[in-house]
Amino acid sequence: MDPPSKSWSIHTRSEIIAKYQILERVGAGAYADVYRGRRLSDDLIVALKEIHDYQSALREIDALQILQGSPNVVVLHEYFWREDEDAVLVLEFLRTDLATVIDDAKKKKGLSVGEMKQWMMQILSGVDACHRNMIVHRDLKPGNLLIGDDGILKLADFGQARILVEPGYDSSEEIPQNYEHDASSNQAGSGNQEQGTVLREEYFRVLDELKTKRSADDTDKDTNIPDGNTSCLATCTTSDMDDDPLKSNFSYEAREDEEEEPGCLTSCVGTRWFRAPELLYGSTNYGLEIDLWSLGCIFAELLTLEPLFPGTADIDQLSRIINVLGNLDEKAWPGCSKLPDYGIISFSKVENPPGLEACLPNRSPDEVSLVKKLVCYDPAKRATATELLHDKYFNEEPLPIPVSELHVPLNRKREDENSPWHDYNYGGSDSDMEDFGPVNITKTVTGFSIQFP
Repeated sequence: MDPPSKSWSIHTRSEIIAKYQILERVGAGAYADVYRGRRLSDDLIVALKEIHDYQSALREIDALQILQGSPNVVVLHEYFWREDEDAVLVLEFLRTDLATVIDDAKKKKGLSVGEMKQWMMQILSGVDACHRNMIVHRDLKPGNLLIGDDGILKLADFGQARILVEPGYDSSEEIPQNYEHDASSNQAGSGNQEQGTVLREEYFRVLDELKTKRSADDTDKDTNIPDGNTSCLATCTTSDMDDDPLKSNFSYEAREDEEEEPGCLTSCVGTRWFRAPELLYGSTNYGLEIDLWSLGCIFAELLTLEPLFPGTADIDQLSRIINVLGNLDEKAWPGCSKLPDYGIISFSKVENPPGLEACLPNRSPDEVSLVKKLVCYDPAKRATATELLHDKYFNEEPLPIPVSELHVPLNRKREDENSPWHDYNYGGSDSDMEDFGPVNITKTVTGFSIQFP
């Protein structure tokens, strides 16, 4: 279902302005606009997120309702939604984000180990809440980790999230009849922290069952991205690769007989710099582990104040990963040869890859080990958020500093690229066909081959 054509404004919606004063727009993007507002009943400052994309609105509402009560997930106060209008989510207003913390640290003396540990633990707590409820966020990055004046960090922007398993979950995608909804009145799945840890073996068993049962009516309907067996290679660019010191030689052979498979996830999710390699190879058979890879990239950025793999395009992203971790093969990840695009993308042999140690200079062995537990090829070997919360790294000196002692940098209140609500392309867009450089295309037996410069 496409979003309805807009012939109105959030300022004219009587059910909203009766309860909220719209103060200013603080963020804008292709699929949402965010306004700072004041709740008239108690003067609470809130964020009103007007979502223009139907699927994104549905996913964000579903995920946030389940996660209500989780201390490190943004609070959904209520939402307004009826059939002929966009959904408007009323969220707690958080004025800055982790990307701003990192930028601020670059201008100063960096972050202390105690500060980094506290930020990491809060991120892990939020991801753990998601994964305990079998919610995969699919777009974890510093810009989606919002921070309040009190130093509390919260996961936000669940527009790409998917609920993998939830007993009794109704996957019906009809717009709710009661368009004005108080989120606090429906907490059937909220704060579900007493269920215990999702064991690794149990998780993979349940996920396999889910993938078997998922029907064509439950496809991953991203309105802006093709569904099914669609690799992100369709939108890659290599225009900047000639100047890339990490460049590899590679080729891509496209298949003419590919068909979309019903009932599967899409590989084109997340922001490129934090996207797991299985997604870059076109996988639609993934789970919570893609969030764990993103988590590792975020932790590495906290440690160095620089992005770990700042790819200029999806192929370049893979190239950077392979030049650090080495070539992806069955030894590194048993079963990787079954990835949709594994056989049609080829990279030259990387002799003596430097490993993550080279990307984390002057960091302790424990810090490097922490990142290695997340940034590894085999998804099954990535440490879970629950496991990392109990990692010895967080229990050794220097200990995480108290939240009250965290430095929370000021953020510009006007709408610009520094606003945590601004939909900027952190790590690149999925739509970069306009940047394609010259390529050589030749006909093959199975389809055609594209040789990138």
